Amino acid sequence: EVQLVESGGGLVQPGGSLRLSCAASGFTFSNYLMSWARQVPGQGLEWVSSISGGALTTYADSVKGRFTISRDNAKNTLYLQLNSLKTEDTAIYYCARGFGVGDLRGQGTQVTVSS
Repeated sequence: EVQLVESGGGLVQPGGSLRLSCAASGFTFSNYLMSWARQVPGQGLEWVSSISGGALTTYADSVKGRFTISRDNAKNTLYLQLNSLKTEDTAIYYCARGFGVGDLRGQGTQVTVSS
């Protein structure tokens, strides 16, 4: 079965950190550019970051310098390290196959930044 499964979300105080993971299965993970996107309830999906199969990365201006995307092709896993979190980073975070919001997404993991 082709699927993406995110984990690692939670409640964190402003300035804190989280590490999100996305386990991929059912397709050749290393062949695909992978992305993270996020959604605030009532708003559209917002692209956050992407990484190529060869680990070239790109970030939205809103997260540049605070978030780090990475991947482990041997483990078919995508990561997003979130540092210096702000209240406006509160959202459901999705991993996606492809650029932007992708053609396949997981169920998402909730990140809540609040004091």
